[in-house]
Amino acid sequence: MASNNGSGTNVTEIADGLFRISTPVPPEVIPGGLSFNQFLVLDDEPLLFHTGPRRMFQATRDAVRSVMPLERLRYVAFSHYEADECGALNEWLAAAPHSQPLCSQLAALVSVADVADRAPRGLADGETLSIGRRTLRWLDTPHVPHGMECGYLFDETDRALLCGDLFCQPGTSTPALTESASAIWEPSEVMRQAFPYAPIRDAGTAVSRLAALEPRLLACMHGSSFKGDGATLLRQLGAALAA
Repeated sequence: MASNNGSGTNVTEIADGLFRISTPVPPEVIPGGLSFNQFLVLDDEPLLFHTGPRRMFQATRDAVRSVMPLERLRYVAFSHYEADECGALNEWLAAAPHSQPLCSQLAALVSVADVADRAPRGLADGETLSIGRRTLRWLDTPHVPHGMECGYLFDETDRALLCGDLFCQPGTSTPALTESASAIWEPSEVMRQAFPYAPIRDAGTAVSRLAALEPRLLACMHGSSFKGDGATLLRQLGAALAA
């Protein structure tokens, strides 16, 4: 459903209580066009993964408000320190007075404790967080694909991996959710070749560790999310990075 006609921002429930909030940025702004996706996890203590850029805050805020009252938001989480991941962090903290930043321990130490208007909660590698029905686990993935503080959240209850910039796909007209592995793999590999990331020796090992979680849904920050055998896609990516 559309929630902001001016920006094109739309909201889709891609799994039970997991909402994808997507804003398309057209080719005249970003070559090829690109979607910017945030994910709202509804539970007793709702969590937003990615804030979106600061300039997209109003559209993203209105989208979240179409699903639940902003005052309910408990955690504002993100993979790494970058504008589309956490650019609107302080705007969210102001709009949701009971919310708290959630990130890796390293991100909290080197950036977030200073820039955020409220103290962050830094999660250690492998640490779990209960938000009600769901248990979420933080996984450190340094430099995969960005920043030494990078990491991801895995919903152990519903087996959804909030996988940030992994499998980044270009374009603005991709469906919210697909069950086609090739629809994820092929465009994301084209984009990875054009914009190489994770040039570290053990990048493949880090991705293979995510594959071992056997996720059934990959919530991608740019492009479609994937429902199906996420482990196989992650192993493909791990092998490509190792090569």
